[in-house]
Amino acid sequence: MPSYKIAKISMEVRQAISEILFESARDSLLKSVTITDAKVSKDLSYAKIYFTSLSDLSKEKIVKEVNEAKTFIRGRLAQKLNLRHTPILEFIYDDSIEYANRIEKKLEEIHENK
Repeated sequence: MPSYKIAKISMEVRQAISEILFESARDSLLKSVTITDAKVSKDLSYAKIYFTSLSDLSKEKIVKEVNEAKTFIRGRLAQKLNLRHTPILEFIYDDSIEYANRIEKKLEEIHENK
């Protein structure tokens, strides 16, 4: 399958999961989750979903809670998307925002010390 179709499906999966969490999730922790990216495999059987959260809970607890809800999310995803097979979801905490914030703080410290 051409890569532009995979990219389009990945974008649709990311958007659909964001909508599912915002509209259908009852847990406030799931509502605090922001989907940052989705990468669907070439055969559409597997999807890595990258997310971040503004919750004060530990990263491990958030990942555990989101992964416990993945069957619910996958079921809702099957209803939203018109795919022959809904991909198996794996949720991965995205550290890139925290990493960027740390770098920005370091750069500010360096700039202030000049």
